[in-house]
Amino acid sequence: MKKDLLENAAEFIKMFYSEQNKSPAELNNRLKEIEYSIAEHGFYEQTFEELEFGAKAAWRNSNRCIGRLFWDQLTVLDKRNAKQEDEVFSALFEHIQFATNNGRLRSAITIFSPDNSEHKIRIWNHQLIRYAGYETADGIIGDPHSIPFTKQCMKLGWKPKYGKFDVLPLVIQINNQTPQLREIPEELILEVGIEHPEYNWFSDLGLKWYAVPMISDMRLEIGGIYYKSAPFNGWYMGTEIGARNLADDFRYDMLPQIASLMGLDTRTHSSLWKDRALVELNAAVLHSFKKEGVSIVDHHTAAQQFRKFEENEKGQGRDLTGDWTWLIPPVSPAATQIFHKQYNNVVKMPNYFYQDTPYQK
Repeated sequence: MKKDLLENAAEFIKMFYSEQNKSPAELNNRLKEIEYSIAEHGFYEQTFEELEFGAKAAWRNSNRCIGRLFWDQLTVLDKRNAKQEDEVFSALFEHIQFATNNGRLRSAITIFSPDNSEHKIRIWNHQLIRYAGYETADGIIGDPHSIPFTKQCMKLGWKPKYGKFDVLPLVIQINNQTPQLREIPEELILEVGIEHPEYNWFSDLGLKWYAVPMISDMRLEIGGIYYKSAPFNGWYMGTEIGARNLADDFRYDMLPQIASLMGLDTRTHSSLWKDRALVELNAAVLHSFKKEGVSIVDHHTAAQQFRKFEENEKGQGRDLTGDWTWLIPPVSPAATQIFHKQYNNVVKMPNYFYQDTPYQK
């Protein structure tokens, strides 16, 4: 284990020092410090500069992300010293407020203590802001994806509201202590009501979505050190909301209702009612976010930004990796250059990884 950690640490430190143009002497000194720390304590503590670079490089290496052009603009919030539950909740609220920024979203990551710490922190939420899902006698209300977590929140004492867009509380756990639950202050939550630029009836659907996608259940690995609580965010690509969250038949499943209100023939696939409803739902999402001054990007612009990212990486002599199945947008993928290319899906480090859900072990 110590040998693996030392090898991973050395690989990361060499990359970091090389990209920062540090001297061979500085590199050797740091490697000696790390080797001594691992030999004596079984781990090493990363400096803020190493942590910051590692988090940014992990975004750069995220094969499924189309928005990697902005990897170097990530703000790293170092909360490794947060040990008590109140400190953790306070840091999460701080992240939400910083990232939201009154609609002018800022990409950020909050990094809590590593897994080798005495204070092992886990965030139970999939995203810091997410809508509840309820199984009722009359069918599912809200977001079906959230049903298992919503049940856990209710077991912990959260009172369900049975609305379509109820923001779930934050749940954290330190070591093996009882998980703690805390409501997110309403003033921190920015949501966008969805309306259409041409169809006046669209707003009557009562649709909305939260402004910031803050993933909170993935593990960040930097130089062999695991950070199991490291929530991060960028901003939405419109199709994530309009072609997935609100459109998937296993999520909010809005396409049949929208198609019906558009007067489309839903009896046959050849009418392309799904396609036409999907485009208008996505148009509504983009229109609504822009009207409210909330950062969002359409999939065509995102694809152009990814092309620039490819050019930048080539200019730096770095091999580009990517997962084609995730990089192509779910709407009109063939209209983007990504669809017509191939990508190497090898995993480079540092990176973000899925991990076991604490309440489903």
